[in-house]
Formats: sequence, structure tokens, C-alpha cells
Amino acid sequence: MSAREAVEPAVERDRKAEHITLALEPGMQLGRSFFDDYRFEPEALPEIDLDEIDTTVEFLGRRLAGPLLISSMTGGTEVAGRINRNLAVGAERTGVALGLGSQRKALEDPVKADTFRVREVAPGVVLLANLGAVQLNYGMGVRECRQAVEMIGADALILHLNALQEAIQPEGQGNFSGLLPKIGEVVREVGVPVVVKEIGCGITEATARALAAQGVRIVDTAGVGGTSWARIEAARARDLEIGELFAGWGLPTPESVRQVRRVEGLTVIASGGVRNGLDAAKAIALGADLAGLAHPFLAPAMEAAEQVADKVRRTLRELRICMFCLGVKTIGELRTKRLVRGL
Repeated sequence: MSAREAVEPAVERDRKAEHITLALEPGMQLGRSFFDDYRFEPEALPEIDLDEIDTTVEFLGRRLAGPLLISSMTGGTEVAGRINRNLAVGAERTGVALGLGSQRKALEDPVKADTFRVREVAPGVVLLANLGAVQLNYGMGVRECRQAVEMIGADALILHLNALQEAIQPEGQGNFSGLLPKIGEVVREVGVPVVVKEIGCGITEATARALAAQGVRIVDTAGVGGTSWARIEAARARDLEIGELFAGWGLPTPESVRQVRRVEGLTVIASGGVRNGLDAAKAIALGADLAGLAHPFLAPAMEAAEQVADKVRRTLRELRICMFCLGVKTIGELRTKRLVRGL
């Protein structure tokens, strides 16, 4: 299905279904990997045993098989329910974390809640609930944030920042004034850790410091380099020109990671254009604690849970190969490795 066909007028448009259809189109990706600007210095004589490499990490008090988060994608429509269950089962089988898409639709229409309820098929997964931070200016507050967490038995809550998306989206909500103290209130009152993430434009050091001052301890960069939500929303709005103008708006993920890492006391999740285990390794060497991937899991999740699990296993294998060729046995050691830019 083409982008044009995906946005044909309808009596009632299903925004989430349109997002899924458009996100699968190659033209909705930025088309450039900023991680390719960086290279590791290889260790020709690793002096380690490949079988001894340990990719496990701690996150939210739990042990993960690798520093990977299947990042937030969708929910609130029938196909999204199948995607989320496949993602959850795949994450359960492989021991990585999972963030769900925005639960706003489920709070507005409880019938949609089942498209997010995956805990029964993934009892051991580190699971993250999700709401748009801007919703704190549109009638939602701590109570609704708690409802989102309780709805899925989540271990943490993501508040996502998506100013560019809202500015272009036909149904966009553009009042971002006064959000910082409201985010701080949620951090203090919601009862679970709060992750603040962008959705493709990156987070600067200044923003990370402002969030940290409000008590935020986990920041997800979601920088430039992956899916362009400017292009997706512009396609939906039939304004492709503005989508191209803002397609690469923001900080590339590697630079966002470097900036956010300068803020002490933060756990940093690198997402935005992370496409494989080598990208994940580079993100960690740049200063991230975890790497988040979304688009690489979307097509597998449309098919079956085992295909999601296979993609996780492959990503972890790619990470292990990189670590072996660097001569490091643990993720902690990987964080010390030098990256060279521009070769």
C-alpha cells in the first residue's frame, strides 16, 4: 500500500492503523545512519573466549539478557493488539525489555485496553507503559498515568515528547507550555520509575538537565536517524513538502547520547536509528546504558512471536561478535572502548 492510499479520506480515520502502514514504507525512514560515522578500533588478538562473553545488564532492578529495549510502537487498534502480543512473547522468550505504544486511546476508550494487555503472555518481561507528556495539558494527570501503569502491570512509565509530530499531525495537540513541573509531579507521585523519551528528534543536554532537576532518572534519546515521524504525519496531512523540510530535524542519536550522558545520575537509553547489534554496541560505547530498537521489530511482529524472538537473538549475536572482536567480555568493558569518527 502506498502512502497516498494509506491516507485516503474516511468517515473516521484510524490514526494508529495509518501509523503502522506508513511506518513500514521505506520512504518513512530517514535513509541515513549516523552510527556509520563511527568505527571501533578492532582487536586482532582478542585474548578471550567467545563463549565467555556476557551481555547481561541490570535495568529497573531486573536482569536482562542484553542491553536491549524493544521500543514503543503501537496500540489501540486491532492489528496493534496482535503486534504487541507478538512483541511481548518474543521479549519473554529472549529476556529483553519492552515498551508499549501510547495508551492514550485506551484511557479514552477502555475497549482499546486489550490491545495493550500483554502481561499474561509475558509475566517476566520488564514492561514499560506509555503516555504522551503533552496529555498532561489536555486533561490527564497523575491518576491517568497510574491507570496506564496498572492497565498493563508495568514496571515503569514512559512520558514521550513529540512536539514536531504534534505540530504536523492533522489531529495534533500543540500546547506544550508548563509541562516540566507537571512531569515532575508525575515522577514524584506515580509510584514507578518514569522514563522521558523523544520520538525521533533527540534530547539535548540542557533538556536532560531540566528533566533531572524534576527527578527524572531515565532518559531515552530517540534521536534523528530512524523513522521520520515528520514524514509520516505529513503524509497523513497531505503535505509532503513540510515532511521533507523537517524529516531530519533534531539531534542525531549518537550526539544526543553524548550530550545526555554528561548529566550525572541518569540512565541513558539510546534509540533512534539503532538497527542492529553493532549500532547497539556503538551506542553503549558512546555512553548509553541500553539501546532501543523499534522499526527492526515491526515487520517480524506483524508475522509471529518467534520471528520477534529470532530478531532479538540475531541482534544479541551481532553485539557478541562485536564484543569478541574488541576483546571485551562484559557490557561494562564495552563502555570503555574507543570509537573513531570519520574514517
